[in-house]
Order: sequence, then structure tokens, then C-alpha cells
Amino acid sequence: MDIRAELPGDEEAVGELHRRAFGDHGTLVAELTGTLRDTLVAPDHGLSLVAEEDGRVVGHVMFSRCLLDAPRRLVPVQVLSPLAVLPGHQRRGVGSALVRKGLSLTAERGVPLVFLEGDPGYYARLGFQPGGELGFRRPSLRIPDAAFQVFRLPAYEAWMTGTLVYSEPFWRHDAVGLRDADA
Repeated sequence: MDIRAELPGDEEAVGELHRRAFGDHGTLVAELTGTLRDTLVAPDHGLSLVAEEDGRVVGHVMFSRCLLDAPRRLVPVQVLSPLAVLPGHQRRGVGSALVRKGLSLTAERGVPLVFLEGDPGYYARLGFQPGGELGFRRPSLRIPDAAFQVFRLPAYEAWMTGTLVYSEPFWRHDAVGLRDADA
């Protein structure tokens, strides 16, 4: 398996991967991915990586620029979203390898923090910690406390606490937290 930057021409394979991996929410995730891809206009805005096996895209992860509203100033941070692996290739280390490579590249770029919404059982083993316990606030009450997680990179400084502010595409696609269908 090779992990590399997403290239022009990978868009359809990445979209199909998200549609298959996320089931009923796959179209929404594929659309969010397309919109976020358009924001990656400079290296400090994020990155998009694919895992390729035998010439086929089997995994994808995206890191995109968001902000931490800290008391001292706004801090550019990254949000890991989405992460997906094709069914049939899951539970083989593809997702973990994508996350680790992405965190390494983000650290090289001097990013202090990476946030995500996700399964704490999965992401804790990759070094993510509950954000609320470390002084960070969720951008929406619809994000379960346990799902709001953060990874502190070497550029992190103790004064960097506050509220995560998602970039506009997450709100446009209503891809923040969980909606209550019964509300």
C-alpha cells in the first residue's frame, strides 16, 4: 500500500470511496470532501491523502484549515475530516496509516493542533484525547463530548485553549455533530 497526496483525477475514486464507506451519509461526505478540496489552495490550508493498493484508491483522509478562538488570538488549526476506507479493506491498518502520515505532515508544517469528531475508541489509540478535558470547546452542542477530540502537535503552546471554529463548508453541508431526527 502506498500513501500519497491526492492528485487531480482522483476525485471520482475518492467520492465513490466515501459513498461506499459511509452508506446513507456517503453522498453528503463526498460533497463535503469536494467542497473542502477547493479550500486547499495553499500548503497551510490542509492536505488530502489517499491510500492506494494495486493502482486502486482504497482509503482517503483530509485535513483542512479551521480556527481556534483562543483568548490571546485566533490560531490556525486543522480538522481531520473525513477519513474513509473502502469496505473490504477496513481493519487492515489503512485508516491508521493515513492518519499517522497526515499528522506527521501537519506537524512538519507547524500546525499546533488537529481536531476531529469521531469514535474515541478508534482515535485514542492514535493519540487523540478528549478535547473538553484539555480546555477546548466544541463548535456545536450537537457534537457529543466524547467524540470531540484533539491531537496536540509540537507547535502547541499551553495558552492555546478556547473554542474550535469550523470553516464554512462544514456548516454549509450541515456536517457538524449529530442531528436529532425526533426534534
